Amino acid sequence: MREWQSNPDMKSRKILLSALMVLLVAVAAVLTYRHGHERDSFTGRAEMLALMPEDATAVLLVDLAQFRTSSFLAQLFAWAPHPAVEEDYAQFVKATGFNYEKDLDRFAVAFSQQSKEPLRFAIAEGRFDRKKIEQYAERSGLRISHNGVVVFSINWKNTARPSFFTFLRDDRIAWTDDPSYAALFQKQRSAASTAEWAEHFSRLAGTPIFAVLRQDGSSVASLAQQAPGGFRSPQLASLVGQLQWITIGGKPEGDLLRVVIDGECSSETTIHQLKDFLGGIILLAQAGLNTPDTRKKLDPQVRDAYLELLKSAEVESLDRGTSKSVRVIFDVTPKVLQTARTGNLTRDPAPAAP
Repeated sequence: MREWQSNPDMKSRKILLSALMVLLVAVAAVLTYRHGHERDSFTGRAEMLALMPEDATAVLLVDLAQFRTSSFLAQLFAWAPHPAVEEDYAQFVKATGFNYEKDLDRFAVAFSQQSKEPLRFAIAEGRFDRKKIEQYAERSGLRISHNGVVVFSINWKNTARPSFFTFLRDDRIAWTDDPSYAALFQKQRSAASTAEWAEHFSRLAGTPIFAVLRQDGSSVASLAQQAPGGFRSPQLASLVGQLQWITIGGKPEGDLLRVVIDGECSSETTIHQLKDFLGGIILLAQAGLNTPDTRKKLDPQVRDAYLELLKSAEVESLDRGTSKSVRVIFDVTPKVLQTARTGNLTRDPAPAAP
């Protein structure tokens, strides 16, 4: 780990905290919900995930009905930003009576990069007034009939290309910004083509929020090379670039969120190197936070939050026979959220002692 020798403590903290911020922002962006009633979600989840395109590079699922039962959601809602309501959405709510805060139960989104522009395909379940939504769509866009399927096309003010949606049933909507929407809405998925995705989804059963990423040879490595805060690690980027799958799952346990990140590939050597590398980062960060200089310069509450996060972190390897994985587990606690809300997690802690 020679690349860390110039200032190992500072750099190790940067990568851990940058990774945490990426996850927290992603969670906050999709979990600003408080109300609603619980349904049996697991059958719906399986059906939704089975409809995701097999050529996707990433799939995100959020089960709001399941998440609403946790005490952690209140902590997260208090922490999350509350952006101003856009005019388009305000008009939509007024016309249709649908409000995602109370009416949306779960959604899954697939991302693909088959062209220069990233494309998205989503399925949402909830309580929809189908008649009102279809009437609003006809007034605001186009109604298209294709092979017996009714599709609506709408151009929102702040988007560069139109959106397309259709009702799969009264409580389920499919949406995409892919111009080849008809193929997505009517395409039959074969069991063989979705087997790999299904295997990874099954490992996350019972997890209310998760993302599954399939490595395309460059996307994950690029993320590792250009992490927030200007941090770069060629060694980490090289190791991450060899992973074929990455899963990120979050499950509430009381007032904290247990986060599990799993990186998978067929090379046992890569997994061992990545495990040693990440384990070393955690040890260096803990050591850096306990130096006299850091204790003197860093706010005690911020330091406690860092230590709380690092002490909960575990790095382990798994052998599934056909593949190997390195797994990182850590807890997001109210103290960590409070520190992140004040902006302290994005600032560089005090420099490590010489």
